[in-house]
Amino acid sequence: MPLEIIKNNDGFIAVEDKQGMDAIPGSVTLKKDAQNLIGISIGGGAPMCPCLYIVQVFDNTPASKDGTLAAGDEIVGVNGKSVKGRTKVEVARTIQGVKSDVVINYNKLQADPKQGKTLDIVMKKAKHRVVEHLSSSTADALGLSRAILCNDLLVKKLEELERTHNMYKGLMEHSKRLLRSFYDMSQTHKAFGDLFAVIGAREPQPKACEAFIKFGDAHRTVEKYGIRLLRTVKPMLADLGTFLSKAIPDTRLTIRKYADAKFEYLSYCLKVKEMDDEEYAYAALGEPLYRVETGNYEYRLILRCRQEARARFAKMRSDVMVKMELLDQKHVQDIVFQLQRLVSTFAQYHKDSHTQMKDADVFPIEVDILKTTLSYGQQEEFLGDEEEDDDDDDELLTGDAGAENDSVEPVEPFIGNLLGD
Repeated sequence: MPLEIIKNNDGFIAVEDKQGMDAIPGSVTLKKDAQNLIGISIGGGAPMCPCLYIVQVFDNTPASKDGTLAAGDEIVGVNGKSVKGRTKVEVARTIQGVKSDVVINYNKLQADPKQGKTLDIVMKKAKHRVVEHLSSSTADALGLSRAILCNDLLVKKLEELERTHNMYKGLMEHSKRLLRSFYDMSQTHKAFGDLFAVIGAREPQPKACEAFIKFGDAHRTVEKYGIRLLRTVKPMLADLGTFLSKAIPDTRLTIRKYADAKFEYLSYCLKVKEMDDEEYAYAALGEPLYRVETGNYEYRLILRCRQEARARFAKMRSDVMVKMELLDQKHVQDIVFQLQRLVSTFAQYHKDSHTQMKDADVFPIEVDILKTTLSYGQQEEFLGDEEEDDDDDDELLTGDAGAENDSVEPVEPFIGNLLGD
């Protein structure tokens, strides 16, 4: 590891350990805001650390808008004057004392974020994932602290998304069962229409023939209305399926990515706090801490990782909020449109079916049984028994068996034969 011996005017000597990280010198001019600030916090400095470095760059400040300075960068000068060996309080006062633009001379920390993603960070992420799904009382009982970012609005948004998913899933399942029942009913109408068409075709009396055929055609038309309803409503299921199988899973994936970014950011925050506590403990005891005395590069690396993790977290949070908002809008607009289409389609179906059957009100039909005498063809094809007398035939067609015979065969086998059963 490269070592660099640093000595200030007070005789403070330190050996800088960069741990394989480079620092590229540079300078940036920042214009102060209305509060006389440039938007950075400073750490390190004498008497414990040979380096003064940036701990955090605050949002919506001159330093943040400029984008040159980042957490972990070393401050080596202000307006061309070296600040080596000075305390962070002195440097802060120097920056505040400048009335015009401030020129910050720095050494840009060149660090690979992968170096900061240690096993400790991975374990902290796993811990946050576990704690996320625990209630506050359970976490307290187990001695686990819940990070404040775990209780954000997106948790409630995710719960709403789950409720929306369940509603769409139930609506699709109910609609499928309903349409399947309508298809079966349409096939029944078709079979019923075919049956009366056969009866009408075999009826020798013109009025009865016309009435049966008209009644059968009405049922066939109702079957067509049912098929039209199915074709109209089927795209609705496709739209609901797209929302259910694509839009919601895509949003869930984005939320999982957001959660991963959040847990990583929380892990780095916790790591920074642990390292701060370690520094305070050693300072209170008056004992030296190796990483601080050698430039605190490990701490500065974690600061840089935390800043980048925070940027990813903020971006993912923005993306999730936008997607959730768009999904809510689509849900509200889409569900209203689909239900209107469903209700209007069923209303039109019932209206058309009612009109059709009202026009086909041809009963009662006057039929001369004596002239008909079941002359629809071969009686054995429909009745299956050539030995039945004429009285039994009359009773089968009229449905009235008379007082003297209550054991006449029902009409269902006759209809079944016509349906081909």
